[in-house]
Amino acid sequence: MQISEAWLRTYVNPAVSTEELVAQLTMAGLEVDSVTPAAAVFSGVVIGEVLAMEQHPDADRLRVCKVEVGQGEPLQIVCGASNVRPGLKIPAALIGAVLPGDFKIKKSKLRGVESYGMLCSEKELGLAEESNGLMELAEDAPVGVDIRDYLALNDNLIEVDLTPNRADCLSVEGLAREVAVLNQIDCQATPLKKAEVAHRDTLDIRVDVASACPRYLGRLIKGVNPQAETPLWMQERLRRSGLRSLGAVVDVTNYVLLELGQPLHAFDADKLSGGIQVRWAEDGEELALLNGQTIKLDAEALVIADNARALALAGVMGGSESAVGEGTQNIFLECAFFAPQSIAGKARRFGLHTDSSHRFERGVDPFLQERAIERATQLITEIAGGSVGLLGAAVSEAHLPKRAPIALRRQRIERLLGLLPSDEQIAGIISRLGMGVEATADGWRVTPPGFRFDVAIEADLIEEIARIYGYNNLPSNRLLVRTELHKATESALELDRARDLLVDRGYQEAITFSFVDAETQQALTPGAEMISLQNPISSELSVMRGTLWCGLIKAAEHNVNRQQNRVRFFETGLRFIRSEGKVLQEKMLAGIALGSAHPEQWGEAARAVDFFDIKADIEALFALTGSAARFVPGEHPALHPGQTAEILAPNGQRIGLIGMLHPNLEKQFGFECRVFLFELDQDALLAKPKARFKPLSKYPSVRRDLALIVTEEVTAEQITACVSELQEPALQTVVPFDVYRGKGVEAGHKSIALSLTLQDYAQTLTDSEIDAIVSKLLENLKNKIGAKLRD
Repeated sequence: MQISEAWLRTYVNPAVSTEELVAQLTMAGLEVDSVTPAAAVFSGVVIGEVLAMEQHPDADRLRVCKVEVGQGEPLQIVCGASNVRPGLKIPAALIGAVLPGDFKIKKSKLRGVESYGMLCSEKELGLAEESNGLMELAEDAPVGVDIRDYLALNDNLIEVDLTPNRADCLSVEGLAREVAVLNQIDCQATPLKKAEVAHRDTLDIRVDVASACPRYLGRLIKGVNPQAETPLWMQERLRRSGLRSLGAVVDVTNYVLLELGQPLHAFDADKLSGGIQVRWAEDGEELALLNGQTIKLDAEALVIADNARALALAGVMGGSESAVGEGTQNIFLECAFFAPQSIAGKARRFGLHTDSSHRFERGVDPFLQERAIERATQLITEIAGGSVGLLGAAVSEAHLPKRAPIALRRQRIERLLGLLPSDEQIAGIISRLGMGVEATADGWRVTPPGFRFDVAIEADLIEEIARIYGYNNLPSNRLLVRTELHKATESALELDRARDLLVDRGYQEAITFSFVDAETQQALTPGAEMISLQNPISSELSVMRGTLWCGLIKAAEHNVNRQQNRVRFFETGLRFIRSEGKVLQEKMLAGIALGSAHPEQWGEAARAVDFFDIKADIEALFALTGSAARFVPGEHPALHPGQTAEILAPNGQRIGLIGMLHPNLEKQFGFECRVFLFELDQDALLAKPKARFKPLSKYPSVRRDLALIVTEEVTAEQITACVSELQEPALQTVVPFDVYRGKGVEAGHKSIALSLTLQDYAQTLTDSEIDAIVSKLLENLKNKIGAKLRD
């Protein structure tokens, strides 16, 4: 929020410099972003009055003017502005004046006619970026007075960066209240004079959603002068707050918004049909806004309407069809309190953000509306005239916010702040902040005012005391932290341990956006319903990721494009999928690998990473929990159909995928080598069976190696599963260690070598017992998968 320091000091004027004032605000939690001069540097410009004017003898566009500047004799000044005329009061730069840009005014001749100065526009004084003519001053502007003094240009613009909880400071009055508290002085109230009611005409007001709009006020003001000029002092205050003048009525509503923090809106009463109603919009209903945008509403949008159509998006922006214009003579002035939750997010849904929505979303004082509409009425009638009607109101007391008292304890203050200010200091701070204070045995009972939505619990009050007392005045102590050791669960592996393992195996952790490009998401999860954002940061971040592969592929692509040809990334995070109309968040661990299998070295021949390298990384992850994953052939539209496997937990649950990126996608993403991906359910991966003690056998173990001939379709996992299903007590391990195809093995078959480790806990196994076990295993392998011993 940007305000004029001079305007602020009309409310409260502490004996501190600008620098000290800025420091006070910043240390009180109202951080000041910048302080800039209200006008560019210039000098020697006074108020002048054009007494007479005649055509330049040698130039059609120039006029020779006689200008009174308070020096006794009028000056002759040549001017080419289109709006110069006798009786006009304007800024006049005298000989020796210096304008912005170090432009010095000298005596000169324009087409042979001498000129003793220059008549100035707002642009030439650095008060505006563009101007259409001379800057016109009020008729009562005192001739000869320095324009900087007349317009109070020796002023500073203070830009305050407010946090969302401090909506009470989104006004000059709110900031003035803070400055008064910080300096322990009184704050001048906004001058208010209730307008006399001249007629009893009004519009019917009906609020259909009292929970969203507990208070709505409105009144008719007839006979407003549409040609009325906004006073220069008001235009200047608006300009210094970042708003331009748009006409007397609109300027007044903007001025009260800045002055009190209460948004208002004025309708052209002659364009209304029947009464006013506050209601939810109808699906598909359209509204043309003041900014030229036409939006399509739905049942979640709150609107102000008449009997025929929607007139405004409540709390956000008015409609163009009922807007005040150059010919408006009768206006309907509205002022309402909208519940923050009914306005929050509505503006962003339509790509809007206005001063009004900014305030209503954060909370406006629910008891400010009558005062604000009376202030606006006073200013409108003073500037543009008009006869004032009765004040119409629709109020639901049951839905207005109630501020419950809060218990504030001395003991709690001392514990949190490290000191206890005196009772007089505490009560003084709280009361000056506009809160009701009642003493109790152990402290106070404090009732927050309507404009402090952020004060709800005792800690909020203690924060206010610390803020006003001064953070620099609080004692500095070392932190005393009492920690509690939590029980370490045996049923889950720490995620950091899995991260460390992947780093040990050559991966680097990546952190990518949860928002991704819709095209990338569609390529990797075709057919899946995308979760689109209503107001995305950009088109590249428009949907929620349905897989962590989206970010990893983009990161790998970014690195490959910068000559990093060996890439290993992993990421832990959430993926977002829609199931049965609900958005689910699933914790996942995903990885990507491409390039050479090992860093460049002399001891081993270079080769590209393959499916089994990545499979080994995943098996190492499962080994951390003491469990073994199973890999079965699978399918995924983003992966190569011949190099894709589903990852199954020991209980058969599908917990992930591994595979090579489909060649079409490999080409689409610009990769020139094979890319391998995996994605695992994080919770299932980290689940750890409870450790159980297994006694050690004192008898020797025996190893037997078997070479089996099986068809190409039989996998090593099928073989080990077939061996394990017999549940032979003496069989300890089964490890495939060789695969052979070639001479001695007929086409369509392969030889797989197994290592069997046998050991008994009660005796030393004899050869006959071992042979019996092996025979039983071979019989089962022959019956189940057609395996036979290789000769």
